[in-house]
Amino acid sequence: MTNRRHDRVILDALEAMEPEAFAGDVWRVTSRGRDPLRGSTAEGRWSPAGEFEVLYTSLARDGALTEIGYRLSLEPVWPSKVQHQVHRIGARTERSLRFSDVAALAPLGVEAARYASFDYGPTQALAAAARFLGFDSLIVPSARSSALHLVLFLDAIIDDGALTVLESEDIDWDGWRRKRQ
Repeated sequence: MTNRRHDRVILDALEAMEPEAFAGDVWRVTSRGRDPLRGSTAEGRWSPAGEFEVLYTSLARDGALTEIGYRLSLEPVWPSKVQHQVHRIGARTERSLRFSDVAALAPLGVEAARYASFDYGPTQALAAAARFLGFDSLIVPSARSSALHLVLFLDAIIDDGALTVLESEDIDWDGWRRKRQ
């Protein structure tokens, strides 16, 4: 784990926010066969590489599909043999921080014009500070759709029953792409 120095302005701003509990269904897309409750320590918008395990989910089914669909669209040719599933997960958190839109992130150094880019530094700093302060998750806007995402810090989730896979189904990417055209 990295010994990160946190920005005092971000820490003060987050400490002033009132956390909220979340209880509801979220969606996640994984490669077929991957445990849908297994997080990642890879670098991402809300996860500094190697610092802590994050589980990315979306409050909307299409939000989860759009995120992975975007990543797949970056390939020179759409991967035809990759098989994915979308999972509906029951989730409960105790201390979520909600940012309903990109404008709500601006006071914390996140530039709206760069939010959809791969410049993850400001969002990673915010996530690391939130986890450091004992929050268990973030509710944040998607960079690819109008959906909100629930980003869970897995080591901060205390209740063993806080995440439950409710259903899983195979994704027909060709059908999904046709509907979006």
